[in-house]
Amino acid sequence: MESEGKVVVEMVGGRSTVTRCFSKYPLKFIVPNKGDSISCELTVGDGCTAVLTTQASTKVYKSMGSKCSQQVMETRVGSGAVLAVVPDPVTCFSTARYSQKQVFRVVPDSNLVIVDWITSGRHESGEKWDFDLYKSTNHIFLEDDQPLFLDTVLLERGSITSITERMQDYQVIAMVILMGPKMNHIQSQVQEDVKRIMSEQLRMPSTSLGRQIITKSDHCLMKPSFIASASVFGPKGIGLVVRVAAMTTESVYRFLQHQLACLEPMLGVSPYR
Repeated sequence: MESEGKVVVEMVGGRSTVTRCFSKYPLKFIVPNKGDSISCELTVGDGCTAVLTTQASTKVYKSMGSKCSQQVMETRVGSGAVLAVVPDPVTCFSTARYSQKQVFRVVPDSNLVIVDWITSGRHESGEKWDFDLYKSTNHIFLEDDQPLFLDTVLLERGSITSITERMQDYQVIAMVILMGPKMNHIQSQVQEDVKRIMSEQLRMPSTSLGRQIITKSDHCLMKPSFIASASVFGPKGIGLVVRVAAMTTESVYRFLQHQLACLEPMLGVSPYR
């Protein structure tokens, strides 16, 4: 398939401005605007399977003043249907402001896989948690707007402490939701894996007397590089939420790849492979 494109940059009002932008699929030029607002709807019919992913990390550019980039997604998942939302992480540039909201409307036998995660920024540019605002909201509703799962993560530059100080050495935070009857076997396995991982991470060396002696300096040196928790939610534990904080993006990729590998027969591809 042949593709072509053209971009013209000219001086407008003393600033470099893209005055012409043309591209033909599969080529696409992206000219980011400050304070972009994106809204989309997705419906997965009864018995259907859909996978929503990204080609790379979602990059949020520097903000101008108080402008905030926003993304809203409304989804409906039918009876026996499967929806997997498995994007790469959000990466916010210095001073960026970003807010996203995902609303999922389901029936009792709908099936969901949701991954929502963010990195600390562009490490190669020396940016770590250097953005102004990050807000991510995930809501799941049953029929008649009955709330099943309501969650918001908010990271905002404060006047007293910075996000960097609050996050310390952790460079990634992530949340994984597994919900529905087709996810039961995966939920059990993930819970067991999280218990094993944290048991290994938190294992303390013992003295010959069998007692643990931990000094303040030891505590700093023994900070876990990967922290995970898992808890069920909803009637009869229909859903499982896993939360992760890690010091490297690579470790989270490996965790997601391993935990979601058994979805391949259902989705046709293994996420994050």
